[in-house]
Amino acid sequence: MPRLDGPVRFRAGGFAPRDRAWAGAATLLGLLALWQAGASAGWIKSLFLPPPVAIIRALWHLTLSGELWRHLSASLARLAIGWITGTLFGVGMGLAVGLWSAVRSSGMAVVAALFPIPKIALVPLFIIWFGIGEGSKIATLAFGVFFPTVIATAGGVDNVPRGLIRMGQSFGLSTAAIVRSIVLPGALPAILSGFRVTTSIAIVLLVAAEMIGAERGIGAFVLSAGNLYDTDNLLAGIVVLSGLGLTIAWMIGWVEKACFTWR
Repeated sequence: MPRLDGPVRFRAGGFAPRDRAWAGAATLLGLLALWQAGASAGWIKSLFLPPPVAIIRALWHLTLSGELWRHLSASLARLAIGWITGTLFGVGMGLAVGLWSAVRSSGMAVVAALFPIPKIALVPLFIIWFGIGEGSKIATLAFGVFFPTVIATAGGVDNVPRGLIRMGQSFGLSTAAIVRSIVLPGALPAILSGFRVTTSIAIVLLVAAEMIGAERGIGAFVLSAGNLYDTDNLLAGIVVLSGLGLTIAWMIGWVEKACFTWR
């Protein structure tokens, strides 16, 4: 039998990965430095992949001229309206599917049938239904956001411990009180995780919709720059989309930390 002459090393740390912001920033800066060095050395042709300095210069000129804000404001308005609309209907449908048997089978059957359809393929149909204006673009975003939100919300409701719900019923709480005080807080982690997915889907659909029929918007700007072989502005538009996605992901992460400080 082995002797325990000293303190036993703690082995039950669990899987608790920590975020290191400096590591992510250092990785991105290192890649940008390699990219710039390759372009300066002539290994990367600027026609195919402009150096980071050229992209920053293009962003600066777009900002000074006001063109960046004209396109970005149009995209942000469409993204906000479409995502909020799809999210509200998706959360409502997901709660109904997760709580009531009368809705569960029929609702999930519709979701299972329509969710696999590529939403980009429906853009021409939405243009026929809602016209070439804002209606078709917002409908595309809302339709694409709706189904993943339903699935995430219903899954979150299913994972709420039924013992807590029975306890609430035993104390005579109403259905509305149980949903508000037990079901929604328990399903919130899954719903917020779904938001990370739906915001990315919404940005992809936004760009596709703007490329098909829009005069303003980041998608229309990227398409126009690509048609002119203006790769500096093309990649500048892509950088804006990437920054938009990162900003939204950071905001959702901040909401998660604020809501789940007890973790």
